[in-house]
Amino acid sequence: MPIKILVIDDDSAVTDLLSLLLRSQGFEVSATTNSTEGLSMIRENAPDVVVLDLMMPEMDGWQICKAVREFSQVPIIILSALNDPSMIASVLDAGADDYLTKPFAFSELLARIQ
Repeated sequence: MPIKILVIDDDSAVTDLLSLLLRSQGFEVSATTNSTEGLSMIRENAPDVVVLDLMMPEMDGWQICKAVREFSQVPIIILSALNDPSMIASVLDAGADDYLTKPFAFSELLARIQ
């Protein structure tokens, strides 16, 4: 059974590209550009991994991590253009499991998912 990955990023170019690349590696991928919808999808679909943008309208990555940790321990990988060590520490403290700075190598994301 393939690993189910949910991609949440407010940039549709990012969700489309990641979905295409991850599917090409055999993953089952769902994606949304809406953070509130993403949180609902985590509740309803129980993905194996969540790939989450940090800076989004409505709910940001910190809020989503905290909300998810109230009901799930699904691994959360943050993707962000921000490379501030204190910010990285704060989102890891909020419940994220890993953090990749954009731009990143797809091979690195694959390794972290595995």
